[in-house]
Amino acid sequence: MPRFVLKIEYDGRPFAGWQAQADQPSVQGAVEAALARLDPGFASGARIAAAGRTDAGVHATAQVAHADLARDWDPFRLAEALNFHLKPAPVAILAAARVSQDFHARFSATERRYLFRLQARRAPATHDRGLVWQVLHPLDADAMRQAAAHLVGRHDFTTFRSAMCQSASPVKTLDEIRVEESPIPHGREYRFHLRARSFLHNQVRSIVGTLERVGAGSWAPDRVAQALSARNRAECGPVCPPHGLYLCGVGYPRDPFAA
Repeated sequence: MPRFVLKIEYDGRPFAGWQAQADQPSVQGAVEAALARLDPGFASGARIAAAGRTDAGVHATAQVAHADLARDWDPFRLAEALNFHLKPAPVAILAAARVSQDFHARFSATERRYLFRLQARRAPATHDRGLVWQVLHPLDADAMRQAAAHLVGRHDFTTFRSAMCQSASPVKTLDEIRVEESPIPHGREYRFHLRARSFLHNQVRSIVGTLERVGAGSWAPDRVAQALSARNRAECGPVCPPHGLYLCGVGYPRDPFAA
């Protein structure tokens, strides 16, 4: 059966997360339902595999998944057909490509990239409602950068790990945390870019929630290093809400979508 890789964009608000669930809407379920209208294998219950399982309310601009299909589609026509059958769900197939059988969306990945959007202003968000985390107070971006520097590298991230995390080890290598600041009408937007081979459950949201406390002046930057060293979930700052988080890229040894 030919294997295809899909680059998927979605608004996570209507979904209980990426992973298919029997009694709740999921992004995986929406894509598989669209595939079932096109392919006999999915009509009988075949599954797709994704690079990462985003939680309820989390968005994606470049999720990657692969599927084994009975029909050898032209990739462009496959993407077009899927987008037709995905309507009106807020899910889009940005690209499709044929890949070899040894490609796996999850296990072949060498890095994941996440973006977290945080806006600081008094007036409620309108156009970005449900797409950003909003706080009322301005933040100190330089202090957040100083704090973030303590987290880059290979560490035991127990402090920033959900109690429900199923990873075999809390030790991860965080390759990059970059904090950008830009003006918005009557406020500021802060964008947190995080890059690693893999992440623990709730790691990004735990880190950003902690950095927000530094930016607000409630924590000194060095307190983040102390929290990391404590290896104690109780030392973590607040876990920020999911709706500012985006899976924005997955890296592979060779880009499967390259022409």
